Amino acid sequence: MNIPKSLKYTRSHEWVEHLDGGNVRTGLTDFAQQALGNLVFVNLPENGDEVVAGESYADVESVKAVSDVNSPVSGTVFAVNEEVTDRPEMLNEDPYVAWMVEISEVGESVELLEADAYEALCREEE
Repeated sequence: MNIPKSLKYTRSHEWVEHLDGGNVRTGLTDFAQQALGNLVFVNLPENGDEVVAGESYADVESVKAVSDVNSPVSGTVFAVNEEVTDRPEMLNEDPYVAWMVEISEVGESVELLEADAYEALCREEE
């Protein structure tokens, strides 16, 4: 399982990258994409949509089920990775390159875990 040390993680299996200027980029973790299986559809918000920390902002559909993707922070969707909606399998191929959204005007956040703590959480859930 790939867990880059440079990122932060949520207990609901999203990764967070802090960008210059205070924005964040987020997506699904390697653990999440493995648990979901082959992804066939991604429904993302639009630029300008408001997101709330801990609440669903997107959903992904696999051959197994439809799952919510929760926002790690509150803020405004600044950019959407349209390539992921066209090629959902990108999330399975490399979930840390296949980011989903960038969020600006970042406010409140859920508890973010360091890589080591996230790895321990994943081991508990295996």
